[in-house]
Amino acid sequence: MRPEKELLLDEFKEKLNKSQALFVTRYQKMTPNLAADFRQMIGKSGGDFEVMRKRILLKAANASGIHFPQELLIGHVGIVFVEKDPIEVTKAFYRFSKENDEVFEVLTGCFEGRVCTSNDVKAISELPSKDEMRAQFLALLEAPLSTTLAVMDSLLTSVIYCLENKSQSGSEETN
Repeated sequence: MRPEKELLLDEFKEKLNKSQALFVTRYQKMTPNLAADFRQMIGKSGGDFEVMRKRILLKAANASGIHFPQELLIGHVGIVFVEKDPIEVTKAFYRFSKENDEVFEVLTGCFEGRVCTSNDVKAISELPSKDEMRAQFLALLEAPLSTTLAVMDSLLTSVIYCLENKSQSGSEETN
């Protein structure tokens, strides 16, 4: 292999190893302005988009321990590297694709070391964000505690009301 291709291969292997998740896309009818807008939007959500040759992609993925099905890689192929939150990046990707006449199509992905299908990537994009999931989990933990607190509060206040009624009825009997 030529030295410049070896350097390119090493660069992609490093990106593959550094990213939390990635997904391979097919694109068509993409203008330079649209590509620049897409890269900027993906960059804001914590991702990076690269166009690469299929042979280099397969070699870099195999060297990193990721095995993509070669028969899926048809047409112009790009890869989205996810450095931060995979859910946010996939949501941004699908939103951009929907707004721009389905320019992109997800072929496959890799999340947490596991190869995923395009349907799995779509399902990941429909998940709530990490902050929303944390809030739901805290609400789940808080619900039994708040119910227990409400029951204890009603028990204590009922005792106080009972004593107050008794003291008022006792003072009426003395009058």
